[in-house]
This record gives sequence, C-alpha cells and structure tokens, in this order.
Amino acid sequence: MSDKSTLGIEAMQKGDFEKAAGYFSEAIEENPKDAVCYVNFGNLLAAVGEFEKAITFFEKSLELDANTTTAYYGAGNVYYNSEQFQSAQKMFLKAVQKGMDHSDVFFMLGMSYVQMEQPLPALPYLQRAVELNEEDTEARFQYGLCLAQQESLNEAIRQFQIVVEQDPNHADAYYNLGVGYAFKEDAKKAMDMLDQALSIQPDHDMAANLKQLMQTL
Repeated sequence: MSDKSTLGIEAMQKGDFEKAAGYFSEAIEENPKDAVCYVNFGNLLAAVGEFEKAITFFEKSLELDANTTTAYYGAGNVYYNSEQFQSAQKMFLKAVQKGMDHSDVFFMLGMSYVQMEQPLPALPYLQRAVELNEEDTEARFQYGLCLAQQESLNEAIRQFQIVVEQDPNHADAYYNLGVGYAFKEDAKKAMDMLDQALSIQPDHDMAANLKQLMQTL
C-alpha cells in the first residue's frame, strides 16, 4: 500500500474525510492501476453516503483486478445499506468465493438472506461468522433466530444463552429464550426469561404481551 493510501486511511479513521479524499486522489494519480486505491476511495464515498459514486469506484477496482475481495465486500455494504439485499447477497457471496474468510463478510451475507426472509440459506453463513468470531454477539443472536425459525429449538436456546452470558443486557435474547421455553412448556423458565427482558427493557411489547398471554393460560 502506498504512503498516500495509508495517510488517507488514517485521516478517514479520524473522521477527516476531506483530507482522506485528497490522499486517496493522489494515490490513484500515482498508481492508476492499483485496484486497492479505488476500493479505498469507494469506502470513503460510502462513508459519506455517496452510494452511487462508491459503486463506480468498486467497479473500477474490479475492472483492474477481478479478485479484489474488498471491492465486492464494499459494494455489498453499499447495496445492503441501500436495502438492495439481493444485489448485496451477490456481492458478499462473490467476496467469499474469491477467498475472503472474515467473520464480517459471512455475517453480512447471512443478514442479506435474513432481510430477504430466507433464514435457511442464512444459517451456514451466520454459523461461520460465529465460528470465526465467537465474541460477535449480534451474529450469534441472528444465528439463534434462524435456528428457531427452522425449529431447531434446543440449539437456538443454547445460542441465546451464550448471548446473554456475553451481553447480560440483551433484552431480545431473553425474550427469545422466553419464547423457546414456552414452546418447551417450561412455564417457570419462560416467565423468568420474560421478566429479565422486561427488567432490561420495560417497554418490550412482545415480552409483555407473551407474559400476559401466559398468565391467562
């Protein structure tokens, strides 16, 4: 990576987007055939909400080198943030096929399927995200939700239990544990979990509604 690219990334991390743009422009002028320079500029444009321009830079990067995994990943994020989930899924999948093996890309690929209401194909990617980063509570929570939707109840409960161990204030995980135990007809455990969810988030309507329903049974 050129010095200008490094300086641009440092400026971007500090939130100085104008300075970063200057460095990235110089990097492209000095190395017009370096695909990564275009990815950096694309990431900058995406960060400031210039989504269409960002895609142009990612496409330019891929013209120069079709194996630039970060360009597929960057484009995937832009499409995801634009709620173009099918396009996002294609880009994240391409990044994986080209060799990107990072928890973030598997999480985003899984979430693209989740947004398209396809929990079954999401499962292996969310599972892989958790394997690569066991501390990623959100990936584990989403993995648990997909397991629950596939009626893998015991495994879903196990994942939600790990979530609340990692993040004791995760109200939605407690709520889903409540749902899980209710399905297993363990009313006491279900109520305990719903109470936990409501103690963390008193306006958790779904937890309150389920608790009320269980009290009337």
